[in-house]
Amino acid sequence: MSQALKQLLLPFDLLPWLEKPGRVRQLQLAGGVLGYRLVRARRRSVALAVDAEGLEVRAPRWVSVAEVETFIREKERWIRKRLAEPRRTPFVWENGAKLPWLGRPVTLALRADNDAVRLCGDTLEIGLADGAGLRARALEWIRTRALAFFGERVDTLSQCHGLQVTGVGLSNARTRWGSCGSEGRVLLNWRLMLLPARLADYVVAHELAHLRELNHSPRFWALVGRLYPDYRSARRELNELSRMLPDL
Repeated sequence: MSQALKQLLLPFDLLPWLEKPGRVRQLQLAGGVLGYRLVRARRRSVALAVDAEGLEVRAPRWVSVAEVETFIREKERWIRKRLAEPRRTPFVWENGAKLPWLGRPVTLALRADNDAVRLCGDTLEIGLADGAGLRARALEWIRTRALAFFGERVDTLSQCHGLQVTGVGLSNARTRWGSCGSEGRVLLNWRLMLLPARLADYVVAHELAHLRELNHSPRFWALVGRLYPDYRSARRELNELSRMLPDL
């Protein structure tokens, strides 16, 4: 797996293994037997993701199991390191809880006299008068704001560099910050709204670069550099801060 792909992995917990697609397999490694889930996906390369349930491998159908397991053996040290990392606890949705928002904490304030959601300075007021759940209401607001925020960012950057985008949507992926299809549609993970805006801009630049280079070649990174000159620093910061995000 390329260093670039490692940096863009998201460390969020997934659903329990029994509810996931794919096939559970075991592999004898130098450090012992490793269980993993193999998921066949429409993608160009093999990707690894480690969560609270273990290792998930996503691979194209044309890649054999033997090739997949050779790849796993090559990345055993990285996998073991990720498996040993402490896992975050779920976010507690309650009055007074601190929620990260574009790089700063905002305090949840519940309101029983209305059903609106408003950000007032460092307070996120959430109305629950209509009986809606706190988590559902907050996530709906985050996703709505994310779509508008990402749309503006993508429009600005793509127009400045003559890139054609056919649409912008939200991603709920557990292993990727964003994606860009060959048809020009950009998907961005709504969880980027929990991080500083500059990191969302980096991911936008990363995905827009795929409009011309559907790979992670030197030409791709050169284009990312033109779109977002300080991309190396942003990539490191994204990798570091993402591990501290709450599990919403």
